[in-house]
Amino acid sequence: MTTESSPPDPAYHDAAPAPGTPAGAPAGTTSPTGTGHADHPDPRVRLWAPVCQAVALLLGPYAEVVLHDAGTDRVLALWNPMGPRKPGDPSLLGELDALDPSAHDVYGPYEKLLADGRRLSSVSAVLRTTDGEPSAVLCVNLDRTPLDRAAAVLAGFAAPTAPRPEPLFEQDWTERVQQIIGTFVRERGRPVERLGREDRLTVLAELDRAGVFAVRRAVPVVARELKASRSTVYALLADLKARKDSP
Repeated sequence: MTTESSPPDPAYHDAAPAPGTPAGAPAGTTSPTGTGHADHPDPRVRLWAPVCQAVALLLGPYAEVVLHDAGTDRVLALWNPMGPRKPGDPSLLGELDALDPSAHDVYGPYEKLLADGRRLSSVSAVLRTTDGEPSAVLCVNLDRTPLDRAAAVLAGFAAPTAPRPEPLFEQDWTERVQQIIGTFVRERGRPVERLGREDRLTVLAELDRAGVFAVRRAVPVVARELKASRSTVYALLADLKARKDSP
């Protein structure tokens, strides 16, 4: 996007809500009603909090709602957080100019994968000021697990998905880590905890080809998503390098 804004990031998600945050509660509060946002210093949060809370209550605990600052590329507020993100964290948004919106200022629904193999349906909307300038980006990430488990009954209610728009994620390497691991888990049909040594080497090789390990402090993130220790990941990377260097 050629304005000062940044686009939607449906966002990085871990498998469980942040500790101590009840389902339906905005990040940083313990109230499931979200009334703590009434006195929020940012007027955009005060304006959109009722909408975000309504969506979170309707779809919770299976939906994460994120409000991003379109100008500073930071998270403004979260409801039903699926991971450790909190207000003020980088949004890591990509550019929207290369994408085709599904409606005016709306992108998606499109599919995402978590590292544990769960599928998400995500949709993002650019919220503008009365002057037409981008002010915030609202993202909703829906865990499709209940729909997948009851596909025969709920097929008519499952949101359709479009191919994942890569420009959204080109700046978010943690998103690529989850995408690669999640795809591998789904293809192998077993949870990440049950991946063997050769499976992990295959995953690490794919992450290496994607340039993940060129990022500083990538190993702790990869270790967390593989549910392995850092020392295990370092040992596997050393083995991988030895295999590549061998004639």
